[in-house]
Amino acid sequence: MRLNMLTLFVITAAGLLLPGTGPAHASESETLASPNGDVTLTVGRDDGAGHDSSDKQLAYTVRYRGSDVLLDSNLRLEFKDGPPLAADLTIDKVSRRTIQETWERVWGKRKTVVNHCNELTLELRETREPRRRINLSFRAYDDGFAYRYALPESWGGFELKAERAAFCFPDDVTVWAATYGGFHSPQEAEFNRMKLGQLATNQVYGCPMLIKIAPAVWIALTEAALTDWAGMYFTPAGDRPHTLLTRLSPRPDEPDVAVRSRAPRSSPWRVVMIGDRPGALVESDIIQNLNDPASFDASWVTPGKAAWDRWWSSSYAPDVSFKVGMNTKTMQYFVDLAGEMHWQYQLVDEGWYGAAFADGAFNTTWAAHPTSRITTAIPELDLPGLIAYAKERGVKIILWLHWGHVNEQMDEAFPLYEKWGVHGVKIDFMNRDDQEMARFYARVAKKAAEHRLVVDFHGAYKPTGLSRTYPNLVTREGVLGNEYNKWSARVTPDHNVTVPFTRGLLGEMDFTPGGFRQKTKETFRPTNDTTGTFVMGTRAHQLAMLVVYESALQVLCDSPYSYRSSPAGTDFLKVVPTTWDDTKVIHGQVGDFITVARRSGDDWYLGSMTDWDARDLEIPLGFLGPRRYQAEIWADAYEADEFPDRLMKEIRVVTGADRLTARLAPGGGHVVRLTPAQ
Repeated sequence: MRLNMLTLFVITAAGLLLPGTGPAHASESETLASPNGDVTLTVGRDDGAGHDSSDKQLAYTVRYRGSDVLLDSNLRLEFKDGPPLAADLTIDKVSRRTIQETWERVWGKRKTVVNHCNELTLELRETREPRRRINLSFRAYDDGFAYRYALPESWGGFELKAERAAFCFPDDVTVWAATYGGFHSPQEAEFNRMKLGQLATNQVYGCPMLIKIAPAVWIALTEAALTDWAGMYFTPAGDRPHTLLTRLSPRPDEPDVAVRSRAPRSSPWRVVMIGDRPGALVESDIIQNLNDPASFDASWVTPGKAAWDRWWSSSYAPDVSFKVGMNTKTMQYFVDLAGEMHWQYQLVDEGWYGAAFADGAFNTTWAAHPTSRITTAIPELDLPGLIAYAKERGVKIILWLHWGHVNEQMDEAFPLYEKWGVHGVKIDFMNRDDQEMARFYARVAKKAAEHRLVVDFHGAYKPTGLSRTYPNLVTREGVLGNEYNKWSARVTPDHNVTVPFTRGLLGEMDFTPGGFRQKTKETFRPTNDTTGTFVMGTRAHQLAMLVVYESALQVLCDSPYSYRSSPAGTDFLKVVPTTWDDTKVIHGQVGDFITVARRSGDDWYLGSMTDWDARDLEIPLGFLGPRRYQAEIWADAYEADEFPDRLMKEIRVVTGADRLTARLAPGGGHVVRLTPAQ
């Protein structure tokens, strides 16, 4: 169907909204546009032409710079008790406001954030029994739009079975989609390129979904402000072409219910990020702008880099005489590395407090061991001594925890960690994003903030902007990252240059970069033993991840021996920051290559990565302006196609009028540190 003239929203480039702040009487047509008019929305009700006129459904359309993005997309809510809420809704009241503010991040892609949008809220009522009410709020930004629905107090308690929000596209668009095999997963998969019509109707696909509408129209579908609701997925609408429907993650205790709550309640924001190139989505701040600001002083939160104990490197340490494992000497070995490299943290991973998993649960349900206590270290590890040893070297300790133990013991453990001098927790194996689990994330972040603990979620769902509300949530996984090199050949350079435009555009991403045992496509093999772990692509490819991938906590994955025995590039690992004052995506093509520029103070850092194709990238430096900079360059060596661990180092002086040529080997990379020249 196409909307007729009796629409709830009609917007054209020639008819932009004047900002309004107060309520207005409802009419048959209301209008909304983004501040600069690039994003225009049309939301309306079907007139019944060609349909049963008693079933008039709310729908909306979206245009970007005159091009169709979404057509006639409707919302349908299904409840356990009562009929669906979808049809015969009339507008009782319209409210408008313009939001224009700036705020500062504790860490992230840029320090100062502009939150500027136009908002319209519709108070809707069913025209027939049971005459329920619902509010719809829309926000139009220059780089996307979002909407959410709110159930007013009159609903009382409710049980939401399903949300069938539609996203209807103008044709069979190209998508990059990840399927996790169901609702229970750590959300670790490739984003595969395909046509929308190739998506399977019996599968659910995760957020974000990247979509190319036209050469200069790119969008990403996702959600923001998920705190006490069910996570959102997508599935093709079998009875309507070019259309996706939302699915909500069911509650484990009652699979036919997604959300059980009491009104007044608002859903998370349903978000469509929009840009003229895929890199524009990476630059966007829309996800965090749709979340509440922090309510506490987070100046104590310290971004930084961490050494990771023997878990990833498989106890590969030819230079030591002691047995590598979960013991004091091994943890000191990694603390020494962090101190030498001027890294802020040391991650003590699984095993420090005994059995994490219930008998038979490992690699099946990942259930927590019923009697383990996260307040008691095993005898082999002198944890107080390790904390003191690390403090002497300027290093802070982060402890790994199974989420099941945290769920039961955090009220006791987190105050104790603060007393001990622990500075952070890595919480793992949630592998769900239902309502109860989303509530757990917010509860952990809040409790950790009370005790000055930074948080790293693993086995996690995608970011939805919670780190604005809780800046101590410094990173999370929810990505097919470097750990998979231990048992698979899935972390390819092709995957590594797809991730920035898909999972990476949502925010913090603990990919665990920095593997220093590089292999070519032909020589790579997965290993999970004391011979160590390898990565595909070049040394510079791994270095570039620290610029290309956003994460306030960058956990460097390899062993002290790997860094010390082959130190080329470790000088870059010592100086590269993990939080930024500005971010620009210079250029890139999804799955092919990318170049990102990030500023920290007066310094700029450039990171470039390519897939298995060697290529030369011309990098314009116009963002530098007329000032002279010293460019310190780490590049693939000439022979890096055969010996991928080899680097070349160069120093030169440049200005914004110059261009750098990055010559990338297959699976290659290129990094630059630009500092003001004396």
